[in-house]
Amino acid sequence: MGTKQVRVSERLYARVEDEKREGESFSDALERMVGGYGLLDFAEDVEEASDAWDTEALEADFEADDEANRETLDEELP
Repeated sequence: MGTKQVRVSERLYARVEDEKREGESFSDALERMVGGYGLLDFAEDVEEASDAWDTEALEADFEADDEANRETLDEELP
């Protein structure tokens, strides 16, 4: 298999280095860290994170923003 050079931030490089297991190459560590992470994994992560959200406050903010946007549109449209 061929190789490619990529430029990554120092922060990302340090993160991969921290995650590398003994005897694991940088490429193997990256593959392990990003491989197999799909949309369903993302949805599960968001679901877990959302348990800590104040959904009532988020809905209130959304409704207030929505109302303000509607008023702005009503003023701008003939």
